[in-house]
Amino acid sequence: MLKNILIVCVGNICRSPMAEGLFKHALTEVNKVDYFVSSAGLGALVGHQPDPIACQLLLKRGIDISDYRACQLNREMIRKSELILVMDLNQKIAIEENELSARGKVFRLGEWGKFDIDDPYKQDLSVFEESLALIEKGVSQWVAKLS
Repeated sequence: MLKNILIVCVGNICRSPMAEGLFKHALTEVNKVDYFVSSAGLGALVGHQPDPIACQLLLKRGIDISDYRACQLNREMIRKSELILVMDLNQKIAIEENELSARGKVFRLGEWGKFDIDDPYKQDLSVFEESLALIEKGVSQWVAKLS
């Protein structure tokens, strides 16, 4: 049973913190509180809080991610994780090429729906909403698979 889930994007201030918040919320709702969900970035804006639009959109869903701070992906995180979810195929390749222990446990968040999730960083609200809709879809599909 996969219990340690790591979600990765680039800067760790938009997509992966939103996905982490949604995952934790969804797993709590289905009484799967024994999971450890975290996120990190391939090129993280270390120490930065999530983008204000990301915070706003999740707060509308009753999820507060404002206390989160971006962190850089490292080998220890990869090795400890049993499942690593990324936003696109290029991120999957980058992680697997840099850390052989990641092979076989890195998948796209949109794996089951065969979709990537574009980065909304420095874009308007509508782009964030599109990305969040795909993140919600991916989280829902993964939670169903893990249950």
